[in-house]
Amino acid sequence: MSFFSMCILGAAIGMGLGTLGTGIGQGLAVKGALEGMARNPGMSGKIMTTMMIGLAMIESLAIYALVICLIVLYANPYKDIALKLAETVAK
Repeated sequence: MSFFSMCILGAAIGMGLGTLGTGIGQGLAVKGALEGMARNPGMSGKIMTTMMIGLAMIESLAIYALVICLIVLYANPYKDIALKLAETVAK
């Protein structure tokens, strides 16, 4: 398997795991907020505000995973070393 195909596979797995975790976290946050609003409808405004801030924090983790995956794909610092190694092996 070549270096670039390993980078693509690693980025795909990393992004998949990153979004899986944040999706589960957001689902649990919304579930907890809805349970809180059902128990105390008078506090729904404060609960909704806190939930939205929490969802933004959770979503930032998925964005960080995306940034790391894009760095691995397009700005890989080991790209030149891998190309030299591939040329040496091919000779």
